[in-house]
Amino acid sequence: MIDKKRPIQTHSPRLKINGFIRAKEVRVIADDGSQLGVLLFRDALTKAQETGLDLVEVAPTASPPVCRIMDFGKFKYEQNKKEHVAKAHQKGVQIKELQFRPFTGEHDRETKVRHAKEFLQSKHKVKITLLFRGREMSFQDKGLAIMQDISQQLNDVGHEENPPKKEGRNIIMVIAPKAVKSTQVKSSKPMHQPTGDTLPVKNNTATDQPTNDMLQEKDISPTHQRTSSTLV
Repeated sequence: MIDKKRPIQTHSPRLKINGFIRAKEVRVIADDGSQLGVLLFRDALTKAQETGLDLVEVAPTASPPVCRIMDFGKFKYEQNKKEHVAKAHQKGVQIKELQFRPFTGEHDRETKVRHAKEFLQSKHKVKITLLFRGREMSFQDKGLAIMQDISQQLNDVGHEENPPKKEGRNIIMVIAPKAVKSTQVKSSKPMHQPTGDTLPVKNNTATDQPTNDMLQEKDISPTHQRTSSTLV
């Protein structure tokens, strides 16, 4: 049971508990969810204290205000846990930025492309920025060719979400990671092909056997009849 001299403030709106509730009458909900009806505040507080729990004002704007008998410390812990889980699920996709220049060395460019692949494999988007300074503005065609080359190198792990475009003195492109589900569906299709080829083979062997047996019966039965007639 919590008994402090000031209201408890959580991440949710401030809740009044126990002696900080100012209403004369409150509608009370028991710890098990049952309705206890409208009671005087002192009677409601007495019921909460008898069970060793707190009286918490959960709907102060209602008429009369709604209060619930609960373990406020446990309630606060569960609320903080829910907010922590919600924040963990709300983590957005990060955008990693890599900057190039029109005359960046080939080795440096390969290193940055390798970093971009690592970011995409970690499900992050990559923003490629090609910077132009001074006289480099006259080499924008070369810059577009560089961006296209980088896009082709990242094609196995990502796709162009925003194709290369000029923004001021720079050229910007955004690469997003590829989805994995499409590759799994394609790999599962060829598994059903071999089963259809074996069916005609079984049918052919099954039809050949009865014909051979019937031919043997036709050849044997006339010979026995002729030999028996000659003996008589």
